[in-house]
Amino acid sequence: MQLHAKWALLPDGWAENVALEVEGGAIGAVRPGAAPRGETLDVLIPGTCNLHSHAFQRGFAGLTEARGPGRDSFWTWREMMYRFALQLDPDGAQAIAEMAYVEMLEAGFTRVGEFHYLHHAPDGRAYDDPAEMSARIFAAAEAAGIALTHLPVFYAHGGFGPAPASDGQRRFLHDRDAFLALVARCDAMARPGDVVGYAPHSLRAADAADLAALAEALPGRKVHIHVAEQIPEVDDCLAFCGRRPVQRLFDVAEVGPDWCLIHATHLLDEEVTQIAGSGATVGLCPVTEANLGDGIFPAQTFLAQGGRFGVGTDSNVRIGLADELRCLEYGQRLTAHERNALATAPGSTGTQLLRRAQEGGARALGAPDGGLVPGAPADLVALRDPLELGSDGAQTVDRWLFGPDIAVGDVWVAGRRQVREGRHVARDRIADRFARTVRQVLHDG
Repeated sequence: MQLHAKWALLPDGWAENVALEVEGGAIGAVRPGAAPRGETLDVLIPGTCNLHSHAFQRGFAGLTEARGPGRDSFWTWREMMYRFALQLDPDGAQAIAEMAYVEMLEAGFTRVGEFHYLHHAPDGRAYDDPAEMSARIFAAAEAAGIALTHLPVFYAHGGFGPAPASDGQRRFLHDRDAFLALVARCDAMARPGDVVGYAPHSLRAADAADLAALAEALPGRKVHIHVAEQIPEVDDCLAFCGRRPVQRLFDVAEVGPDWCLIHATHLLDEEVTQIAGSGATVGLCPVTEANLGDGIFPAQTFLAQGGRFGVGTDSNVRIGLADELRCLEYGQRLTAHERNALATAPGSTGTQLLRRAQEGGARALGAPDGGLVPGAPADLVALRDPLELGSDGAQTVDRWLFGPDIAVGDVWVAGRRQVREGRHVARDRIADRFARTVRQVLHDG
């Protein structure tokens, strides 16, 4: 396949008139300053990793926005989420995941980190195949054509102490041996290019002994964990051990470059420094964090200390790479009272945000070395400019993130075109199944 991009984002910056060849799912030659040949694209960028998703939550996106009798928060939202989760069978979970993954591809994501904790049957018992629900995630990724980093979640407790799990958490729970068996089954199901890591859900759900046992049994894996997302979590951790969640995590685990700390919203300055110095990636989900009223991560301070971040769609209430980066930047502008708050050098804010998210996301998900370079997977996103303003690549990305006109046109994963002119090639079939599934779940619920 021959592509010609008017502008392309290469490792050393924007280049004009770039010819790119794709051979066997990988990028072949990359030649800036080339004469047009093959399919012509306005702007070509590498695909981006969505480092944090709970796919099943796409099924109730927009359905939790009615105020209850008291003060609404993450914790009241969580009870609604538990009720929805208890209604899903494997077919329904797969149908919803397929829709979420279609929308991710249409948004410019080419790999997803699925933080997967919906393991068991609605009554809490394991399926005949204990990895049935993980198998449906792999099947959904295959149907949509997205690369997958699967992160089966270890969930054993309901709070610090440890406290017993609630009945609403019954589909999530494992002991350590059963969880290690699940990870082994996931390894066997992984497609070429897929990655299997693991995810202690949080310090509420996995205690210090659990973290140590998993680290010993599963060395060298990518490790993701929710931490310090809400103020009550911070307060509960202080009451339990006199330490804040991030402090506690560093006390009991060897946090390093293979770790991804999801949210890490409520931090002291010393905790920001500790995370940045560890080499861990912070997984930011600005749209979900805003939807849940969690708070705003201290990104300016973190980046000033060399910290790494990627972005994820988390609850999938709205799936959009541009949405996540815009929300991230605007949140920082509101707290810092300045524009272009996360641009650490002169030039395009959009390009800087995009490249940081691409680098951090790939690192967190263990993605193969990427970028528009020979030998890298052909995970490509073409942006289209319907106004034909003649913007350069940097201006086009800025218009995509912050304006109304630029859109994702075409997306390839491992050289296969999954999105054409803004629509996934299997959207109609997958969307129909998704709609039937959600109608049935809401009717039964």
